[in-house]
Amino acid sequence: EIVAVDGKTACGSRDRKNNKKPLHMVSAWGCANRLVFGQEVTDEKSNEITAIPKLLALLELKGCIVTIDAMGCQRDIAEQVINQEGDYSLGLKGNQGALHEATEDFFKTAQNLDFKGVEYSYHEEIDKGHGRLETRRYWITEELRTLPKTELWKGLRSIGMAEREYMQNDKLIIEQRYFINSIKADAKIFASAVRGHWGIENRLHWCLDVTFREDESRIRKGNAPAIMTTIRHICLNLFQKQVSTLSIKKQRYKSALNDDFRAKILFG
Repeated sequence: EIVAVDGKTACGSRDRKNNKKPLHMVSAWGCANRLVFGQEVTDEKSNEITAIPKLLALLELKGCIVTIDAMGCQRDIAEQVINQEGDYSLGLKGNQGALHEATEDFFKTAQNLDFKGVEYSYHEEIDKGHGRLETRRYWITEELRTLPKTELWKGLRSIGMAEREYMQNDKLIIEQRYFINSIKADAKIFASAVRGHWGIENRLHWCLDVTFREDESRIRKGNAPAIMTTIRHICLNLFQKQVSTLSIKKQRYKSALNDDFRAKILFG
């Protein structure tokens, strides 16, 4: 199981009159099961670093790969995942400047030399959807000698690069992202982790905004925004468990009109 951890702001919950910031909820999304495993409230995105450890402590991580974006790329969080018998794949950006720069330099040099003398694993996928042809490439290696202070990252075993190539407005776009991992150098597993992390954006956050219209909700008093977000998570989990050809939007509508269907959703 890939457990994707990410935060979402409920924009409509801002209470300007009482100078209250909008609710920011950090959630754990099970990509294979398509379920919300847990959530933790924080007052703003910058506080995700303190919310993530609390959320992870609620979860059974043995045998799972935890994926977090660059904000959660912290040594304490990596150590916690390993202590809970899980693995991690953490995005790298400027908040880990030296490590990010060394990883980027390694892959650029290795690519220029066609990975000569470097043991690595490679995987490529071609995806055609939404009128666009997209190629995704993944490289992962256990060669860590050029990285600084790797001993500070518990369980660190590999570094990876994910590359996305597509055409936009007749212009070729190539995006590259870098990761540190506790998993072995298996590009297919690495690709599943990277690709799986987008599940929390596409299948959870997008669904909350478009289907449940969370951002339009003006519930903003006390703990009500957090309670309603949790209820939406529970409802989404109930719908995801159903074997149905109906979209979640249609299932919601049918639940409002049909007592038997609603009972089936709630009680199975």
